[in-house]
This record gives sequence, structure tokens and C-alpha cells, in this order.
Amino acid sequence: MRFLIKQRRHEAGAVIVTVALLLFLLLGFMGLALDLGHLFIVRTELQTSMDACALAAAQELNGQPDTLTRATNAGIAAGNVNRVDLQSATWSGKGQVTAADITFRDQNHDVGATSATARYVRCNHIQHDTTTNLVHMAGLLVGSPAFAAKMDVAALAEATTAPAQSTCPMPLALKPKTGGTAPNFGFVKGEWVTLLSKTSASAGQIGWANLDGSTSASETEAELKGYCGTKVGSKLGTPGVQGTVADTWNARFGIYKNNSGPAVASPDFTGFVYTKAGTWQTGSNAYGDFVNKRQAFANCASSVGACETATGLKLNQFTTVATGGANGDLKKYGTNRRLVVVPVVDGGYNVINFACMLMLQPIPSPFDDVQLEFLGNASDAASPCTANGLPGGLAGPLVPVLVR
Repeated sequence: MRFLIKQRRHEAGAVIVTVALLLFLLLGFMGLALDLGHLFIVRTELQTSMDACALAAAQELNGQPDTLTRATNAGIAAGNVNRVDLQSATWSGKGQVTAADITFRDQNHDVGATSATARYVRCNHIQHDTTTNLVHMAGLLVGSPAFAAKMDVAALAEATTAPAQSTCPMPLALKPKTGGTAPNFGFVKGEWVTLLSKTSASAGQIGWANLDGSTSASETEAELKGYCGTKVGSKLGTPGVQGTVADTWNARFGIYKNNSGPAVASPDFTGFVYTKAGTWQTGSNAYGDFVNKRQAFANCASSVGACETATGLKLNQFTTVATGGANGDLKKYGTNRRLVVVPVVDGGYNVINFACMLMLQPIPSPFDDVQLEFLGNASDAASPCTANGLPGGLAGPLVPVLVR
């Protein structure tokens, strides 16, 4: 009896040691779970940033001379809007997306693409020195250098453009020329096509069309400000001419009436006007010059008087004419507003395809004709038109889509 009591006294401290070891192991596993959870969250947030970067940059891949600059800037801006490292606005001070994180590839996926050949954009960022405090502490306790105090987390996304199932076009309808078939429906790239408001409609011209299928004239102006969801097979409406469409149309040229202005309705990067009787007497192929005018943020014309002559507008009726140049409104507020997607329709006003077109002139009055330049099928890989919409179509305009 005495022997048993004595043996139990010798074993009394064993339970405490065992519990201490188990607690240590449990704390280690808890630390591992917390730190790996932290790394997983950082990785997820960083991937969201890279996806946004790649999609925003891909939307700028339209073959213009400044494509890479615009795409890089768009990727940086979109990527850095996101928050990384437990929603830190500064990414915990470890560095955000820079131009070095963005690279471009051509249609063969070869590196070193130029503005003219870039078809893919890749955003790849490494978030350095993400802390792993609990795991590192456990490593110190066991004397193992394998448990690093900080780890790097990386994410990559790659995007291109592909035809859309649905998109956000202009409330217009382009009829194919007689006998014209896809992809260009009888038109030639660089050809000027008349938007008919005053002249009676004829084959191969453009007319106003409501994207929602209605015939309401007021709906046309609303859709001119933005309407999405049009796809191949949609049936368009045929409205009458609405007087206020001119003001909404002209805003894209930086010409504003009443209380509007560039801070309210964004203009294009240039308001330069192309007319056969004035500034562009060849009456075709103005796109190349338009690209150059965008680079210089060129205004409507060299002076107010010259702008009135070029447009047929009396500008004293307008409160604002956006200024050009390096410090003007067109640079500050400008965006892609004159390269537009236009539905191509059959005889029943059913959408059969989409065209890319350049808006050439403001509308002097609601019932005047203006012209647009045909720039090819909107789904052409070299199309300068990029749009917003749901990817996965066969004939829609190009929209950004992730491929990796």
C-alpha cells in the first residue's frame, strides 16, 4: 500500500508537462492557421487588383499610337483602386501597381508588342514582406530558421479583347448597302456615311434608332447618354427626331448648353471638327488625323469664329466650349467619346452585327444631317472601338476578357 502511494507521487508532474506540450502544439497550429489565413486573404485581394488592372488595360488595346501609354495608365489606376493586405488603402506601405508590373504581347503571344500590335496585357505584382508573426514566433521557440518572419505573395492576370454577347452602342442603325454582306456590308474603311435627320432615308445610310425597341423620341436622347444590353437579334425602334439629341451629341465634342459642361458630360480628347466643305476636304479617311488631334488635345478649331464656321453652330448660345491643349478641359475631362459602336440592322431593324465609326461633326440643329466615318466591323481584332459588355459573342464589338 505504501509502495503504490509513493509511485503516484513520483508521477504527479507528468500531466502538467503533457498539457504544456499540447498547448504549445495547439498554439503553433493556431498561429499557422492565422498566418496562412492572412496570406490567403492578401493573395485574394491582390488577385482582384490584378484582374482589374488587366481588364482596364485591355480595354485600351485599340491600335492607336498611344495605346500602351493609355493601357498602362488605366491598368495602374484600376489596380490601385483596390485595397490589399486586410483592405489597407496603402497596401500596408509595401508598394502598389506600377508600370513595371504591366507587360504587353502580340497576337502570337510574343513579348515586346507595340501600340499597333498589342493584343494581350499581363499584370503581375509581388507583394513583398507580408508578415507571419505567430508562425515566426513558433519557429523561434523551436529554434528553426525555416519559419520566415515575412513572405512574398504574388498574383497574375492576363486579358485581351473578344466579341461581346451584348454591348452599349449608340442609338443609331446602319443599313447595309445593296448587296453588302459581313464583315463590312458594302462599306469601305475610311468612307463617310451620312446620319440622316433632314434628308429622306435611303439604302446604306444611318438613322436614329431606339435600342429598347420603342418609338419614343425622348428615349433616343436618354440612350445617347448610355444604354447597355443590345445584342445580335435585338429589334430596334424607329423614333422621330428629338430636338434635344443635338445638345447631348455635341457634348462629345466639348460643346455645352445650359448648365452642362465637361465636368458633367465628358467630351472626347479632341473636339476637332471634320467637314468636307471646310476642315477636311477629301471627305474620307480622317481617322489618322483624328488620332493626332487627340494626342494634342485639339479644340474644335483655331478660334471661336473658326469653330462656328466649321460646325454651323452659333456658339454664343452655348455656355461652355471645352478648351484644348496640355492644360485644357479636353485633357482633364476627356475620354473615348467619338469612336462609337453602331448596330447594323436588316430590313426589319433587327441587329445583325456592329460597326465601329468615328463621329465627325456636331449637330448644328436637331434636323440637320451629320456624318460618321466607317472604321470597319467592331469585332475586327484591329478595330479602334472598344466597348463594355458581356464577352462570349460571335459578332459583337470587342470587350475586355480575362484569359489567365
